[in-house]
Amino acid sequence: MTFDDFNLIQPLMRAVREQGFIEPTPVQKQAIPAVLQGRDMVGTAQTGTGKTVAYLLPSIQRLIPGEVPATPRMVVLAPTRELAIQIADEGRNLSRFTRLRVAAIFGGASIKDQAKRLRRGVDLVVATPGRLMDHMRRGNVRFDDLEILVFDEADRMLDMGFLPDIKRILQQMPSKRQTLLFSATMPQAILSLSYRFLKDPVRIEIDTAQPPAAIQQQIYPVPKHLKIPLLTELLKDNSVESALVFTRTKQEADILTRKLKESGLSIAEIHGGFHQKKRIQALQRFRAGKVRILVATNVAARGLDIKGISHVINFDAPDRAENYVHRIGRTGRVQAAGVAWTLVTMEDEPLISAIEYLLGEEIERVHLPEFNYDVPTPDWAKPSAKTILRNASRNRSSIDRWDALTR
Repeated sequence: MTFDDFNLIQPLMRAVREQGFIEPTPVQKQAIPAVLQGRDMVGTAQTGTGKTVAYLLPSIQRLIPGEVPATPRMVVLAPTRELAIQIADEGRNLSRFTRLRVAAIFGGASIKDQAKRLRRGVDLVVATPGRLMDHMRRGNVRFDDLEILVFDEADRMLDMGFLPDIKRILQQMPSKRQTLLFSATMPQAILSLSYRFLKDPVRIEIDTAQPPAAIQQQIYPVPKHLKIPLLTELLKDNSVESALVFTRTKQEADILTRKLKESGLSIAEIHGGFHQKKRIQALQRFRAGKVRILVATNVAARGLDIKGISHVINFDAPDRAENYVHRIGRTGRVQAAGVAWTLVTMEDEPLISAIEYLLGEEIERVHLPEFNYDVPTPDWAKPSAKTILRNASRNRSSIDRWDALTR
């Protein structure tokens, strides 16, 4: 099957070819025909499967015959400003040979400039819920002409506490519309939202609990005090063309970035504590190849499409098994090859057991040759008796396995 089989209009096919798309991904094969028919949809697909194109491409085709609107004809809600920018960019790329106008609306940017853009008229608005609510309260945007509403990363929006804003936004939108909901997971709260606001939706589900098969996954057991030295050695490997390194907190991201820079590595950093301009600059430098390594918290784990990442490295193991899949999905996107490394301390072993249970298989354990794992543990890195007992009660076998791996 190719994109020619969807009978898209020539301007869209020209954009598809210039983007280098040839064969649609599984989510695109299922979603595009249903969206073209005007059906509501609930789609569950892991990150990196091409779902943004799956809803934008057919939606743009449906919007093109319309007149220049006084108010937006399509709204996409996204949980983060980075994802909103990315979706808007994709919308511009796909509609570049049409007269469709696209705007990204998010916090951290000038609300006055955004208001001017909205008043000039746009077809497609990609927005974070909070900033869209700000514009609604100020009277900068109405939805009289709305035809299509999309929730992208709906589970993430609920995790971030956007449900009240979403409900207020929906109250201002016409009931006669096409509604598309995409989510990496499908908790009960998302199902309840779909039952309430969607009409007889098509349901599609694409390998939600599994990372792309092309990703090589490996775990590096390491004592806590040797994590930064081990990571530094790993990043010196010539196979690491570009790496996205995840930490658990902003403070850890700051410390790790400073230490890696001291080792002479080319680094950028992104987390929620940075102003919008600094976050965009860091992403642009990484995308352009000006820096080889991007250190990030979970703000970059969901939805961001950063092409060409050779390695995803979990400096800190994710706190939930599902987040592991979201994180490592930044590499191996749309069937490309990729590598995922996770640095694991003894305290992390229960989390790894949960990840392996979700995946249905064990992840390969690896030791770095010639790395000195025998450096004595300083007092600050020794786990407390309370931590050891808690981990042992969670998963005794994981403690035994750690002992066997590190002898």
